[in-house]
Amino acid sequence: MTHGTPADAERAPHPRHALAPLLASAVRLSVVAALAPVQKAEFGWVRDLVEITDSALSKQVSRLEEAGWVTVEKGRVGRRPRTWLALTEEGLARYRRHLAALTAIAGTDPGHGATRT
Repeated sequence: MTHGTPADAERAPHPRHALAPLLASAVRLSVVAALAPVQKAEFGWVRDLVEITDSALSKQVSRLEEAGWVTVEKGRVGRRPRTWLALTEEGLARYRRHLAALTAIAGTDPGHGATRT
């Protein structure tokens, strides 16, 4: 085991610490990514975009709603029931932080003078 140097103590923590565990699921990440650029979206649109079943989307939306990241609004268009999904401010902030952490991880130098063989 090697010990850190004083320079290591000055370094920022690894970006993985900013990842949101809730977004470790590819489906939840896809749902949040679908909702990020829009004010709200119809349930069926998100389901089709993410290519999952109603049941699977409902389960994942419930997890996101419990965390306070997504709101669910039910209503009608004419006589047909509709459900709309929207990211909360917290959900959008956590998603952006997660993306920034992924970007930082992808751009991180693999090591001090390490080379790939």
